[in-house]
Amino acid sequence: MAMMTEPELAAHQTQAQAVLDGLDQILYGQQALTRQVLTALLAGGHVLLEGLPGLGKTELVKGLAHLSGLDFKRVQFTPDLLPGDITGNHILQDVAGQGRQLVFRKGPIFAQIVLADEINRASPKTQSALLEAMQERCVTVLDATHPLPRPFFVLATQNPVELDGTYPLPEAQLDRFHVKLEVTGVGRDVLTRILMSRPDGRPETPSPVLDAERLLALMAGVRRVALPEAVAEYIARLVDATRPDVAGARPLVKENVRWGASPRAAIALAGCARAAALLAGRPSVGFADVKALAPAVIAHRLIKSYEAGLRGLTTRDVVGELVGAVPELAS
Repeated sequence: MAMMTEPELAAHQTQAQAVLDGLDQILYGQQALTRQVLTALLAGGHVLLEGLPGLGKTELVKGLAHLSGLDFKRVQFTPDLLPGDITGNHILQDVAGQGRQLVFRKGPIFAQIVLADEINRASPKTQSALLEAMQERCVTVLDATHPLPRPFFVLATQNPVELDGTYPLPEAQLDRFHVKLEVTGVGRDVLTRILMSRPDGRPETPSPVLDAERLLALMAGVRRVALPEAVAEYIARLVDATRPDVAGARPLVKENVRWGASPRAAIALAGCARAAALLAGRPSVGFADVKALAPAVIAHRLIKSYEAGLRGLTTRDVVGELVGAVPELAS
């Protein structure tokens, strides 16, 4: 695939920056978060947002849908939600000249941006309705496969402190999210700005700066960002280093990780690194892009050991130490 010319790269960066500027007007003081969300989307990936209530997770997703000009649907996940409430169901309907027939009525998953709000409140059976959609971009109901619109993104939210009435996401579900991002609070200056500019706390609805066609073109541009072989090898070694079962596994991993990251993690990390390079206006990926994104891409895919939990060590801690320990160039 041919590399982008400088004018093409500049045009893509300008369009992406317009989305970032809009997001920064929706969520004050969260520039790092909004940049990582857009990075994941330009890489074609889904996003899991974890944070306490009231931090703007839902407004961020709604604003992103408005700015990108995409069709948006929101699903409020609850314990009584069923898979058919997401994918859709067949219903008996009178069809002209053909009598009553089973007709498939599409569910809210048939949108370009789907907000799975409080995803961990639904049962594993209901959560599984997203698995095929997130990976294959299609839905199968009664042996009939229905393609989803393009582009298609799932942005899910969850509360990290509520345990009653929640179901932890299974590993297969977590692995389908390109990134898991922690949404934190803001400082006094940002709170003052919110109070002065938004009496009801709600941001204004932004005007679209993209549409589906231009977003797909941006995503195609990300795939044309060069990935040097040395950087690709670094990604492979970094992901491989998370596995405790490989020869020469580091003590840090052997003692604290039960299961490492999958090849899907390496693919997601390379894609996000390409998107980060495009946002920075660079035609190729650097080691710094990989290091900056590794915790968000890899950490949620690791299963830590019981001993790590007793020590209070998180998977982000493990990935952070591996980023510093794995050399950029193979010896």
